[in-house]
Amino acid sequence: MRIIAGSLRSRTLQAPPGLNTRPTSDRLRETLFNVLAARIEGAAFLDLYAGSGAVGIEALSRGAARVEFVEKAPAALRVLGGNLEKLGLREGFRIHAAAVGVALRKMPAAFDPSRGGNFDLIFLDPPWDAAGEYAATLGLLGGSAVGLLAPCALVIAEHRCKQRLEDRYGSLERTRLLEQGDAALSFYAVASG
Repeated sequence: MRIIAGSLRSRTLQAPPGLNTRPTSDRLRETLFNVLAARIEGAAFLDLYAGSGAVGIEALSRGAARVEFVEKAPAALRVLGGNLEKLGLREGFRIHAAAVGVALRKMPAAFDPSRGGNFDLIFLDPPWDAAGEYAATLGLLGGSAVGLLAPCALVIAEHRCKQRLEDRYGSLERTRLLEQGDAALSFYAVASG
């Protein structure tokens, strides 16, 4: 794996061993960040089920103001920390060593109401075999944790093409679906009205 663009372009990243963590491919990350190009500079980015941190690190490389990583697997946390250290990144990020549901429930207490929400962009990529994680996480983000979303925020879920996510989770409504190979990206925003 490598960083596609930005200040850390072409630097390599490690992935956790085994099949429990499936890193987002370079090609899909490039597609994702091409879509997000106009939004990434200065953004607050939340990388859920972060694994190696490839997506959040790509966001930092491209100018995100800050990235928060949420990951619970000890092996993935070691690799994530090692990737940040190897790249010389010491600020602009925070790691939450917790399950996503736990982290999301704790974050609203720390949210800054003067900013209108904590995150401009939220990316989630649960293990594909954990189908219930999609509904649980998107349901939280479209429900009780909606205060985490800044005005005009986007929530992006990576999933299998053959796994169809709902068009709506609480106040979140799908605005776009991109498919590439076996993977898909579903983009959600808070529905107006």
